Amino acid sequence: MAETAITEDSVRAALTERLKATHVEIQDMSGGCGQAFTSLIVSPEFAGKNSLKRHRLVNAALKVEIAQIHAWSAKCQTPEEYDKEMAATGGNDKPPMDGTEGGKVTGVNE
Repeated sequence: MAETAITEDSVRAALTERLKATHVEIQDMSGGCGQAFTSLIVSPEFAGKNSLKRHRLVNAALKVEIAQIHAWSAKCQTPEEYDKEMAATGGNDKPPMDGTEGGKVTGVNE
């Protein structure tokens, strides 16, 4: 059975459906091959959970997809946390892009 290609859209759709996410930003840092992603996930499912439990929820929701991804980072917020941060940053907060140049992973050979 062939594996389905992992894309920004497929990850976004999975998180929206499985975590009832109200806002999802996904950045493919691999240059389009679907091997490295960074994300911002806003879901009411994160309420009352610490960072570790939030990330475990995401990993469980993306169990199949994560098995095909080489690198994954996620910033997980409740809708209230997201609204507060957007008000404080003027909407200029994006998923973490550490280790990238222009949204692409650096220091790897193709």
